[in-house]
Amino acid sequence: MKKLFSFVAIFAVAMMLTGCGFTSNLSSNVNVVETSVVLSEANFNVVRNVSAEVSSTYVFGIGGIGKKALKDVAVAELTEKANLVGSQALINVAVKSSIQNYFIVNKVTFTATGTVIEFEK
Repeated sequence: MKKLFSFVAIFAVAMMLTGCGFTSNLSSNVNVVETSVVLSEANFNVVRNVSAEVSSTYVFGIGGIGKKALKDVAVAELTEKANLVGSQALINVAVKSSIQNYFIVNKVTFTATGTVIEFEK
């Protein structure tokens, strides 16, 4: 019985240390600010593309902030990094989530991307 218990304990420790991981990606579009603009002519220029990435680590599903809040933080950081001035706007905002699972540890990463445009005066 003692040998069986030792074997089970060693097997359990080995499984916790090795683990396996995979990544799952899901893309979705998000409206940061809803703006209606009628473009009858090309009266804007593309200034730059911006992106922001945030991640959180969970052990046994505990820790970090929720996925919805993490997604909101990614979009907020994107808006901050865009550093909009004057007649600039942030368009084509997309959020990509990546989840990495390692037995007892999960890492969730959200990447928000967008394009900054500037309207001509």
